[in-house]
Amino acid sequence: MVAKGGGHDPTLATIRMVENAIKRSNTYPTRKALWQNLPRQVQYQTFKKIIDYLLESRKIILNDNEIVWVFVDNAKLKRAIAKSVRAR
Repeated sequence: MVAKGGGHDPTLATIRMVENAIKRSNTYPTRKALWQNLPRQVQYQTFKKIIDYLLESRKIILNDNEIVWVFVDNAKLKRAIAKSVRAR
């Protein structure tokens, strides 16, 4: 991801804060709901960069504007994989 100027480059701590907020609930109905429920305030432009990064890195998906954590460390996903039948 290439920064395009401005002072909205997220820190690692801020990225992790957003990731942890998404992981705790597994889904958020909207971006705005997630942004408003973060433990500390983040400028919206910075928040948008973090969401773009998480989408590009395939850690989240947007499903009808709902934010869903899909990275492999998702507990539900791990259980589903463990219960699945291996294809031959």
